[in-house]
Amino acid sequence: MATPRRSLSPGRRAWLRFRANRRGYWSLWVFALVFGVSLVAEVLSNDRPIVAHYQGELYWPLWRQYPETTFGGDFRTATDYLDPFIRQRLSHDGNWAIYPPNPYRFDTINYFAPSPNPAPPSPANLLGTDDQGRDVLARLLYGFRLSVLFGMALTAVGMLFGIAAGAVQGYFGGRVDLTLQRLTEIWGSIPELYLLLILASIFEPSIWILLAILSLFAWMGLSDYVRAEFLRNRQLEYVTAARALGLSSLQVIGRHVLPNSLTPVIAFLPFRMSAAIVALTSLDFLGLGVPPSTPSLGELLAQGKANLDAWWISLGTFGVLVGMLMLLIFIGEALRDALDTRRG
Repeated sequence: MATPRRSLSPGRRAWLRFRANRRGYWSLWVFALVFGVSLVAEVLSNDRPIVAHYQGELYWPLWRQYPETTFGGDFRTATDYLDPFIRQRLSHDGNWAIYPPNPYRFDTINYFAPSPNPAPPSPANLLGTDDQGRDVLARLLYGFRLSVLFGMALTAVGMLFGIAAGAVQGYFGGRVDLTLQRLTEIWGSIPELYLLLILASIFEPSIWILLAILSLFAWMGLSDYVRAEFLRNRQLEYVTAARALGLSSLQVIGRHVLPNSLTPVIAFLPFRMSAAIVALTSLDFLGLGVPPSTPSLGELLAQGKANLDAWWISLGTFGVLVGMLMLLIFIGEALRDALDTRRG
């Protein structure tokens, strides 16, 4: 007698379909690995030692600021650990210091570089420096983290507002749907770039202000998909049965309709995240995004445009940006195929 075959849950089948797409599966692992490395950027790329031993005592410069006089300097200003004098003090007479693999922060200016800025790649700066003498590798690492975190935040906010708006329109329908659709069309006709220009002239550039402005429009595309799913699912038998049992509209939406309407939301998450990263990069390139001192891929692209002979700035930034977007697109394609129930 043959052993009965155990049925797989829908989630398990979706995961197996996702794993079958090798390109998307490995893209997820690569993206997660690179993003995880960027989360500890302060340990991997910093102008302060992780730990220092000086005259019999341990110091933790990575987490605490010490004056120069602590290590035999003349001033009580913050210690510049790239100063050859400080390095010499921390490497002789039994003293030692453990530096990060890349001894530069995103805002560190290497005043002791042998070449004028922007300097080409060298053993001191593996990807060269920008026009202000800041290490390109450090700014790429910190800029990658900022771009991904901004993309996640904007995607999450847009998802919450998009689901709420689409759920109300699709579930109640009728005049509620018609009224909200007209209001959405009016709101969508507002020129987003002009609004950014106006607000940029009023407020000081900030990542939070930029996130708030873009969040005003990030929900619109997603709400249409959620609305369509709710319009389809609200007519099904299990929803009618839930209403007959006396469940409130909020209970029907939360327990029955919403869980079965999230397929397009989940499938489009990587693509919406890619769009958010491109939006941040484009605005930074135009000078409408974050402050100039903030590590940004768009700001590096603008520097590459202004310094065409410094090819290492544009090449490195372009490689990071294209690689990041390609990984997200591959993940999105695999996720879309995994959620397609027509596939075996």
